[in-house]
Amino acid sequence: MDDNHLGEFLRARRARLRPQDVGMASHGVRRVAGLRREEVAVLAGVNADYYTRLEQGRERHPSAQVLDALGRALLLDTDAFLHLHRLAGVSPAGRGSSHVTERVGPALRQLMDGYAHTPAFVMSRALDLLAANALADALFAPFTPADNLARMTFLDPAGRQFYRDWDLAAEAVVANLRQAAGFDPEHPLLRDLVDTLTAHSGTFRGLWAQHSVRGKTWDAKELLHPDVGALSLTYQSFDVRDAPGQQLVIYHAEPGSPSAHALGLLGSLHAGERQTAADPAGQ
Repeated sequence: MDDNHLGEFLRARRARLRPQDVGMASHGVRRVAGLRREEVAVLAGVNADYYTRLEQGRERHPSAQVLDALGRALLLDTDAFLHLHRLAGVSPAGRGSSHVTERVGPALRQLMDGYAHTPAFVMSRALDLLAANALADALFAPFTPADNLARMTFLDPAGRQFYRDWDLAAEAVVANLRQAAGFDPEHPLLRDLVDTLTAHSGTFRGLWAQHSVRGKTWDAKELLHPDVGALSLTYQSFDVRDAPGQQLVIYHAEPGSPSAHALGLLGSLHAGERQTAADPAGQ
């Protein structure tokens, strides 16, 4: 990853907008896609030379007011707006910390184990799976290993079968990693992960260059598990307040639906496998 994270982000988001998106007339032949630097500067009310220096990395300390104006000019949503501030080292107060812990406390593990009929797991900002209950282990059993959602999606052959809409899942994963990079762009584990994905996946390289940013909150998931077939699930994500950077993710099937029955079957199959492994002689 280049160290001009702020400039890369501004360029990528500028390229995604057309003059008509921001109520401007288009004049002359455009050599590149998106808004011109001068147009972004006008929209944000900043000097064009100053904005150019921001993109080029020659100016790296814009004020919160400038960042607010740029966020409005580029039509950034909440996730992208906060990401912009973090890249500039001006994270809005109370909106998160760069400190991360990867230890999952025993109380949270006990809470997850209490969700016997729904998958629950804890992950880091970089999408490492830090802990999971039994049903989440069963859900992710097709992956070897089930260690990081980004690596599982892009590098494990099981990924394209597991995610029924793989393209949508891939876009979400990359947008989640972009948000993680905003908290700590130089984190060695995140850098290594991005370098590995960039080297081995052309699709990842293309999506990473788009600079889409999205936090993990809630969404629908269409999955295909080799043991129980199709699963239509939704998930909710919760920040772990005493462990900044961790999120608890809980998957859910509509009660009484085929997916709910399939999750029940998956739990029974997995429990049987664990019992056999613990007592292979049946004693």
